[in-house]
Order: sequence, then C-alpha cells, then structure tokens
Amino acid sequence: MEDEEIEKKVLAYLKKKGFLQTELALQEELGRLLSSPHPDVPRPESGALRYQDGYSKLRSWAYSSLDLYKHELLRVLYPVFIHCFMDLVAAGYMQEARTFFHTFREDHDLMHLRDLQKLEGVLSPQHLEEMELARSLRQSKVNIKLCEYSYDLLLQYLQKTQALTMLGIINEHINFQVSPGQPTSISEDADVVSLMGSSHKIAKQINQKEVHWGLLEDSLEERLERSHSDSEKVEGENKEVDPDENKKRSTEGGKQGVPVKKLKKDKVVGTLGKNVRSETSTVSMAPRVKAELTLPVMPTEAEQSILEDLRNRVQLSSLALPSVSFYTFVNTHNGLNCSAISHDGSLVAGGFSDSSLKVWDVSKIGQASKTFNTQGEGEASQNELLLGSDDGKRSYTLFQGHTGPVYSATFCPLGEFLLSSSSDSTIRLWSTKLNSNLVCYKGHNYPVWDVQFSPVGHYFASCSHDRTARVWSMDKIKPLRIMAGHLSDVDCIQWHPNCNYISTGSSDKTVRLWDVQSGECVRIFIGHRGMVLSLAMSPDGRYMASGDEDGTIMVWDLSTGRCVSPLMGHSSCVWTLAFSCEGTVLSSGSADNTVKLWDVTASMKPLRIDDNKTGGTINRLRLLKVLPTKSTPVYTLQFSRRNLLFAAGALSKC
Repeated sequence: MEDEEIEKKVLAYLKKKGFLQTELALQEELGRLLSSPHPDVPRPESGALRYQDGYSKLRSWAYSSLDLYKHELLRVLYPVFIHCFMDLVAAGYMQEARTFFHTFREDHDLMHLRDLQKLEGVLSPQHLEEMELARSLRQSKVNIKLCEYSYDLLLQYLQKTQALTMLGIINEHINFQVSPGQPTSISEDADVVSLMGSSHKIAKQINQKEVHWGLLEDSLEERLERSHSDSEKVEGENKEVDPDENKKRSTEGGKQGVPVKKLKKDKVVGTLGKNVRSETSTVSMAPRVKAELTLPVMPTEAEQSILEDLRNRVQLSSLALPSVSFYTFVNTHNGLNCSAISHDGSLVAGGFSDSSLKVWDVSKIGQASKTFNTQGEGEASQNELLLGSDDGKRSYTLFQGHTGPVYSATFCPLGEFLLSSSSDSTIRLWSTKLNSNLVCYKGHNYPVWDVQFSPVGHYFASCSHDRTARVWSMDKIKPLRIMAGHLSDVDCIQWHPNCNYISTGSSDKTVRLWDVQSGECVRIFIGHRGMVLSLAMSPDGRYMASGDEDGTIMVWDLSTGRCVSPLMGHSSCVWTLAFSCEGTVLSSGSADNTVKLWDVTASMKPLRIDDNKTGGTINRLRLLKVLPTKSTPVYTLQFSRRNLLFAAGALSKC
C-alpha cells in the first residue's frame, strides 16, 4: 500500500472509533509535513496562505462575537498571531511572514508594543534561535483565563470550521484556565494572560519555598509598641485605682480656667488616633524574625532621634491623607536621570547625564524660590520647591567622579552617606559631611541601573544591565553575594524591611525575591506585561508593590507568591512607589505627571461576589487621591518617619 492509502485508512479508523481529537491532530501533522520546506521537494503555495487565511477568519469571528464574551475571546488572538508569524519564519516563508506581521500588527500594538518591536527584527529562522523572547515564546505556553461559555464557543468554532492550523497552534502554545460563571471584566485583562511552561513550572517550584516575612526582633518599632502598651497599662491602672481623684482634677481644672472644650477635644482626638492606630497599623502584628546579616550598631543619638520621630508620627488612613512636599528640578535640559530624598527630607540629590551628582540642603535654599500650592480641601498639600534657580551662586554641593551618566542615587537611613551608580559600571560612596568620594565599588560589567541602601545602613544592593543583582557592604570593595537568574536587565531593586531578602524587577517582566544569606531565588512573581521599573515593600514585610512601563501596579503577597490586587490608573511608566510608615497608604509616581494615593487596606480585602455584578472593578482600584503636577514627571517618592510624603521630579515643559 502507498503512503496516501495508509493515511486514509488510519483516518477512517479513527473516525469510525470516535477518536476525534486524535484525528484532528493527525490531520494537522500531515498538513505540517506538506508545508515543511525541503531542498528537493517544491513547497506548495497554500502552506503560507493557510496561516493568513486561518488567522483572518478567527479574528473576524472573535470581533463579531457577543459583547459579553468578545473581550475574553480577543485574548486568544495575540498568542495565535505571534506563533503564526514565527511558524512562517521557521518554515522559510520570509516575505509571507512580513506581510502577515504588518497586516495584523495594529490589533496588538496597544498592549504588546515592546514585544512586537523586538519580533519585528526577526528576519531569518536563525534569529528565532538567537532571540531570547522568541525562544521563551516557542518553548512555553501562554496561560489564558476564560469563562466556561467563552471556551465552549471557541471549541465550537474550531471544530465547525475545521480550522486545523489554528487548532494546532492553540493546542501547542495556549493553556486555558476555564472558570465557571460570568466572564471576567475588561479591566482585569492585564491579570489574565501570562506566560507559562518551563518558566512557569520553575516559578511554581521556587514559590513553594518558605519566606519569613516578619520584622526584626528588638527593632525600634517594636520598642515603641512596647512602650505604648506599657503606658496604656499604667494609665488603666491609675484610672482603676483612684477614679475620684481624676474627677476632682477635672473640676479643679474647670475652676482654674482650663477650657472644658479643649479637654473634650483632646479626648476625642486621642480616641480617634487610638482607633486609627488599632485598625490600620499592621506593623505591630507582624511576626518577629532573626537577622541573617550582622547588623551595625546604631548610635544612641540617632536612635533617640528616630524614636522621637516615630512618637510624633501621623497615623494615615483613607480619611487622613498625608501632606506632600514636592521638589521640582528646573532647567535640567533633559539631563536629570534620577533623584533621591533623605529620610528626614533635609537633603535632595540629583544624578545627571553629564556624570555629576548634585546635593541640595533644603534648609539653606532661599525662601524666594519657594512656592506653595494647596490641593484639595486641606487633605493633602503640595509644596513646590524649585531646585536650580541659584541666582548666580551655587546652591548645591557638586560631586564629581563618575565617567558616565548617573542612573541612581540613595541616602543611608541617617543621611551622612550617599550612594550613586552609573553607566561606567561603578558604584560610588560619598560623604555628605565631608563632601567627598570615599569608595569606588567595581564588580558589575555593564551600566548599573539602581542601587539601594538597606533599612539599617552599612549594606547596599545594586542591579545592572549584566542581568545580575549584588549585595555589598560599605567596608568591602567586592560584593558579598551575586544573584543571577533574570533573563534580561535588572532595572530596580528593593530591600525587605528585615534585611534578609531583596527584590528585583527586570525587563523580562518578572519580579524575583532573593535570600541574602544564601543568594537563592525564593520567589518569582509573573504577571506584568511590561518591564518592571519600581518596587516597594510594606512596612510589615508581608506585601510588595511593583510598577511597570504600562502604568500597572501589582501588589504581591510574599508568603504565597500571588498577586493580591492589580492597581490600574496611570497612563504611563510608574517610576517610583512608596508605602506609608504603617502600611495603610501606597503612593505611586509616574511619567504621566501625577502622584496617586491608594488605599492598601481596602485593596487587600478579597472581592465580594456582588462586586463583579455591580461594577466592583471600580471599587477594586481603591484610588484615594490624584495629585497632578501639571508637566512634571515624578521620579522619586519618600515617606518620612513622621509620615510626610516627599516627592521629586523634573519639569519637562518650562
């Protein structure tokens, strides 16, 4: 028997026995064999046309579906589109692949522009093997969430139209998570499509490791909590012991002219403050863990100063938003790359493209350059302090030493040291008291995008274009740990409050959590659809927020490795994130010229079933306030220990 007769017999047998899926798979395999290029066998013209024809029909069907299910079915188009393109390239149909790519590209430009720009450079089958993005897409599956009815509609279409090429791509490259009930909302599109496969399996294994997310034992916050609880006990005992004496004092106070209204007001404020504290503060409830690093001893004076700030801390909530002090860099001529603010807000630093680092002492800047703008009804105020107008005299301290643009700067907790990183692959330590460079740290092989001091000082972490993150100590010129695992640039880095972990955000669209002691990756967070540009840790160490180039913010639970709540509201890159000191408010600064304040406590609560039916996606955002800066992109956000929010940015339009 000839091959064609054998194939017909096998297909007839499968059809007779009811093995429909196997029959379709065999037909797909036969179609691929016919379309595969061979030096001695002429390629049939239909091999390339079936991709364009199959995708065009699938696209038309998805766009003409019912509005209730259309947005879910449209999610299938992007992975089918890129795999049709890559299959055509792999088969050698270069001209047909380019035509297909440019014909249907505009459907996906809005959500996947960066990936499409990379794939546009694929000009031969060899490029598919060399490009990391193409390799990961070919080797992995895309995980897509659909409701049960949308999934049934898709299957019915594929079986009814006998779209074997599209069916083969979907079977090989897409994994569906089918959920009962109503379709997911359009606003959740960023959270329902994710890459899986080898990377997903690795992430699943890594995320099973245990993470100790609590705070350090005997921290300053813990001492303050203990002193508060002790004072409350003493007050309670005094009330129980001598209530008559308290009554006598109140009457005597009235006789001596002490305003009774003031006493009542103080009582109300105290009660309100206590309620806010008990309801919103999660720091006191966080478990305590031991430090894996040898921590430096804090000077007594500095410790007393921090404790004083903590005692005078304003308790923030959705009803009590922070005051905002905004610093604007003017006349930078697009030369400002980064900014940093000290923890007390007294020093502001800027890193520039001319390899210089400049530090302003806010207390010494003239009052003439200070303007005040009050936004809202007293809820949050924005003080604009213009940096750069020095009236002929230098109002800043100039630090020179780098030989390339400065991309990051960070102050130590007490403000006496400043770190900067540059495209010259080095990190430099500066003294703000001596106004000089102390150490030059060399270890990275490419530009260093970010550097951050640890919460206790002495240690710092850096990340680079060389795809690694490194942990350093001030007294050693070589790194203590090297964290490698990201597939692309590591763009941002952040310490955990207990100093046992660091988190890194990368251009590979993932966030990783690393154990500082072992150097191992203990969490991989997958879900972003653009490069991750900013990170922030909650004060209790349980949650982490990450912002990407698309303007999406994701809040992650470190213990489970899952996304608690995506926060969507920015229209451009999220450059910076900061949690308030008790973790109730998250602030985000963006290139869309706004600072946004989010209600973190409400965002952590699970959605009710009724929310999906009654527009619960609006409530899910929990956006408390938007502070526009007119034409100033926000580079840096920093909460002081007293919960005053400092922000900095460069004026883009003068």
